[in-house]
Amino acid sequence: MNDTMVTVVGNVATSVDYRDTATGGVAKFRFAATARRWDRERAGWVDGHTSFFTVNAWRALGANLAASVAVGDPLVVHGRLRVREEDWDGQRRTFVDIDASAVGHDLTRGTSAFRRVLKGEPRPADRPDAVPEAVPDTGGGGGERAADRPVELVS
Repeated sequence: MNDTMVTVVGNVATSVDYRDTATGGVAKFRFAATARRWDRERAGWVDGHTSFFTVNAWRALGANLAASVAVGDPLVVHGRLRVREEDWDGQRRTFVDIDASAVGHDLTRGTSAFRRVLKGEPRPADRPDAVPEAVPDTGGGGGERAADRPVELVS
């Protein structure tokens, strides 16, 4: 099979929409990637065109994304590129999707805390009444995502 695999660095543009389907859960969100280049005349970085993608993540990846990612988070998304055309209001439009196989926070722009989901442990998407915890409770108030907690760096 000749799939086009891509790795895109950018930011989460919309909230993650998680839904259970007959083939397993799926998370979907819009992702924005803006090209940057060095402008010699201005002696600084300038933003180029912003590309928007719809990212789909299935099963465990989708459930973990729904529990870990918020609008504005910097991410690295890796997956299969799909380009599709549809008619919208009489006009032909092109949409670019990424079927994600791996997603992670871009650690060049911040810190992150990882918590492995153990086999048999219910995933956050399986417990709609539960507040997702990204790290074990350290007495910091509970309930909030790890990204919302202050991080203490030890040197």
